[in-house]
Amino acid sequence: MLTEKGFFYITNIGLSQEEIDLQFAIAKAFFELPEEERLRHRAPLEDGSYNGYRPLGALSLSPGMKDTLEFYSIFKFIPQSERSHPDLIKQYSMDIERFSRFMHENVSFKLLRILATMLELPEDQFVHGNRYEDECDSSIRYMLYHARSQEENKTYDDIYFRGHTDKGTMTFLFQQPIAGLQVKQAEDAEWEYLRIPAGSVAVNIADTLQFLTNGYLKSGIHRVITPPKDQMHLDRLGLLYFVRPTDKLRWKALDSPFLQKEGYGKTTTENDKDVSGLEWWRAGVKARKGANYISSPATTT
Repeated sequence: MLTEKGFFYITNIGLSQEEIDLQFAIAKAFFELPEEERLRHRAPLEDGSYNGYRPLGALSLSPGMKDTLEFYSIFKFIPQSERSHPDLIKQYSMDIERFSRFMHENVSFKLLRILATMLELPEDQFVHGNRYEDECDSSIRYMLYHARSQEENKTYDDIYFRGHTDKGTMTFLFQQPIAGLQVKQAEDAEWEYLRIPAGSVAVNIADTLQFLTNGYLKSGIHRVITPPKDQMHLDRLGLLYFVRPTDKLRWKALDSPFLQKEGYGKTTTENDKDVSGLEWWRAGVKARKGANYISSPATTT
């Protein structure tokens, strides 16, 4: 699965359903705030950062057609990531921080150590470049896809978000009742729904791990489409946690006896760059094609 589709499920992560439901409730309340208030906390998108609010319709799906997605990303609770937040987020900051730290340091680190051991690398090989206290754009994200009319869905070819891979290290997706997420094993494969079973969290291997392992671990290709007919009138609220590479991770592919044995040994340094994972990530966000970022009516600090 990790070497083909890039997605797998985990259970018994150590968080109660009540703790997860609270994050969904915070997300719902955030998107009910007045638009003017949301825009006061707009992310500095032009600088390559999602730290804050990404407005509705910020990207073009094709000429003349903007997306129906908005989200709010809360970066790690460290000095480098401090910024303004609505009173709602401040009210629940302790709960959000506890949730974020747990996903990052308890859940992701366990998985990263397992992967490193499997690849016959030092146990903390991946952990070292993803530590919580180091600067990076890891975040909890509240995401909302707005429902569209049948006519709009036809215009957009039923696509909410086109096929892509995540540019970070690892993504966690929490179960929600509205279908729409699809994955496939390769560019020429058929799309299939990713259904997250009750009590499970879906994990998506992302581009960083694919690069570091010379393509052995696959970054999961996925997209979001129009929900089924009985759900297409509903807004699709999502809860995710993104692990992004830090300023301590050097952008150089790794080598190990295991990778050599499997035919993924490092044979060239051509793609190695003398930059950090954080620099690589932010450059990708900044240069994202099709960006039509909406300006904020107020200055964000």
